[in-house]
Amino acid sequence: MISSVRSADHILLIGFGGPEGPEDLDSFLAEVTRGMAIPPARIAEVKHHYEAVGGRSPYNEYMFRLADRLIARLRSHGVWLPVFLGMRNWHPYLRHVTEEIKREGFNQGIGLILAPHRSDSSFDKYIRNVEEAKVFANAAGLTYEYLPAWFNHPGFVAAQAAQIQPLVADLTAAERESTVLVFCAHSIPASMAQRCQYAEEFECTSRLVAQELCWENWQMAYQSRSGRPSDPWLEPSVERVLEELAQSGTKNVILVPVGFLCDNVEVLFDLDVEAKAAADKLGIAFARASTVMDHPLFVDMLAEEIEGMIQLPRRLPLTQAIVEQTRGLAPITAV
Repeated sequence: MISSVRSADHILLIGFGGPEGPEDLDSFLAEVTRGMAIPPARIAEVKHHYEAVGGRSPYNEYMFRLADRLIARLRSHGVWLPVFLGMRNWHPYLRHVTEEIKREGFNQGIGLILAPHRSDSSFDKYIRNVEEAKVFANAAGLTYEYLPAWFNHPGFVAAQAAQIQPLVADLTAAERESTVLVFCAHSIPASMAQRCQYAEEFECTSRLVAQELCWENWQMAYQSRSGRPSDPWLEPSVERVLEELAQSGTKNVILVPVGFLCDNVEVLFDLDVEAKAAADKLGIAFARASTVMDHPLFVDMLAEEIEGMIQLPRRLPLTQAIVEQTRGLAPITAV
């Protein structure tokens, strides 16, 4: 049984990770696709996406900055728990960070998975990764409780609305009327979506952000799908939504990547390059809002949730079904 979070002795931020230079691309993509039947042509395509935006991802940089600001915010409120950052696919690898956590003698952590909407790939898999890292580090006694869902938290909503505000602040009433906000999130397989509330959470966030801005003209779109073309994934795609808006006479769109916490490659290439090119071709004026990244309102929200967990035990027990899937694993070999 997981012990009360009142006794938490550290905080673990858990992220995807990203390559920090062109020399990292092949190793990073090999790590991401490990054990998956991904055609080489698709991997080469993704590599090109990274090369097109400088051969690196700013993901790690943003996440370290978020961690630094979260630490500062917690310290200012008297929370002195050490904060660790572990990545699934790049340095600092989660498995190595878990080794460090064990060496330092910590036992009970608060886990923060860096994704706003929950599915098997964006949440459950990360919990399994933590369990695998514990096996790798021989840290069976290490336990975690995870932050409650925050896709509808007023702080997250306000932070995303604040990132849109600079793009709409000077619009006239007529311009507001003719501008459509298109909220974007990573597509997932339809079969996966049937087993979770991912689409519903995405819709809720989008609606709340639009309400925060008093914006009536908005839509949702999915991006960055992969897998076999014959397999159904969540739709409509960003490209399809842009085509439909053009057909309806829309002249201005603002894309809002509310499904992402930082301006990673899915944002910098899939939206800023591909979606912009599609909008230009359709004659639609294109703008893209920033993600929440390390916005003060977002940092405050995370800190408040952590503080609440320290005060209120067992707000989100570790899903036993997810843990069960990782039991009996052999030790993982370091990469």
